[in-house]
Amino acid sequence: MNSYERVVRAIGFASPDRVPVWNINKDQREGDVLLYDLRIFEEGKGESKSEWGYVWKNLNDGTMGQPSDPVVENFGEYVLPEIDEKVRFAKVDEFLKESEGYYRIGMMIINGFTNYTFLRGFENALLDLISREPEALKLLKGIFDFEKKLMKCCAEKGFHGFHLGDDWGTQKGMIISPELWDEIFAPLYKDQIDYAHELGLHIWFHSCGNFIDIIERLHKLGVDVINIAQPNTVDYGSVGKKLKGKQCFLIPLSYQTTSISGTREEIFSEAEKMYRALGTREGGFIGYTEEYYCMGMSEDNFQACKEAFARIT
Repeated sequence: MNSYERVVRAIGFASPDRVPVWNINKDQREGDVLLYDLRIFEEGKGESKSEWGYVWKNLNDGTMGQPSDPVVENFGEYVLPEIDEKVRFAKVDEFLKESEGYYRIGMMIINGFTNYTFLRGFENALLDLISREPEALKLLKGIFDFEKKLMKCCAEKGFHGFHLGDDWGTQKGMIISPELWDEIFAPLYKDQIDYAHELGLHIWFHSCGNFIDIIERLHKLGVDVINIAQPNTVDYGSVGKKLKGKQCFLIPLSYQTTSISGTREEIFSEAEKMYRALGTREGGFIGYTEEYYCMGMSEDNFQACKEAFARIT
């Protein structure tokens, strides 16, 4: 089977020939998933202005950088960006040709509430939620609706999945209470997920940190692939006891521990452990690798991570 079939079978519990692998930022074509970056930036020296208005600063340290000061002080003055298909999808024909036989996913990198915190600043964003500021909730809905428009574009152009990257966890727990998340965000995500499914797209949901409190909620909302991005912070064994065989998971070797300092044998052992906890022979498990040389990852360990997942059948 080709890469597309392998991924779809893993998501649908239809017995892929092996565990699919997504090599996110290096050796992508050796994996099964290819991403199309949906972001738009105005390039500058050392920093780039996003379509949302904030400036993304390149720290020249091998990381993804960080946003600059917030840009939304007066809700009434802020205007959401437009969907300029000609600019955003300028390279899509080339992408579609090169991704034949692969699983195609559209990715904004930053989505939803995380994007909102960049617009308002983290403290202001939390205060907005606590106060249920009407204009804040209106802006949040505008961000989520913007992403729905992108989903429609991706479906029309032949993509298979849409990636939502929204970080809800710290190293120890949720940024906000699960109850507040239920009240404000569950309806927004539900609307997106249902719409994506109407379009024929899978939804992949990423969160860093320990977001175990909402993993079952995401499953009930209909997320197709849940990305536990920091497995060293999440008791994924307990997650597996509740959702193994029901939910497809995307998971890496921890880029804070095993993939950085582990031996080849430890990397292989940890991959097998995660698969046994979360995956089944019928599917429900996708491994991914990310080059993290800035964190001290060696080339040998990066290659071992790729091999560790791909060898699982």
